[in-house]
Amino acid sequence: MENENVYYATGKRKNAVARTWLKPGDGNITVNDLSIDDYFKIESIKTAVKQPLVLTNTLGSFDIKAKVAGGGFSGQAGAIRHGITKALLLANPDLRSALKRAGFVRRDPRVKERKKYGQKGARARFQFSKR
Repeated sequence: MENENVYYATGKRKNAVARTWLKPGDGNITVNDLSIDDYFKIESIKTAVKQPLVLTNTLGSFDIKAKVAGGGFSGQAGAIRHGITKALLLANPDLRSALKRAGFVRRDPRVKERKKYGQKGARARFQFSKR
């Protein structure tokens, strides 16, 4: 698969890591060897994956293959979106300003806050009882 027309990038979001390959084609998107419609059932998640392509008007010009592991569907979709963005920048650096303005270039740093000892959760406390 080593070809000058294949662009590879890694995207991350929460605990999900996506390896994405872009190659010139007719717009097929496969995730873990399944079509995007078979892998992601929720329409808004499919839309999130396609956002960088729609923004740069390249939706029908690249075939995308993604291998994603870890996290849930939302995190995986964000990781694929990040990977597609980075691969698009390798394919055409002129797209950077539009993708950066939309906020797709930077990895989303938000992750789950850890649970603290002696407490119910990250912020939640056990209920105080005076008597």
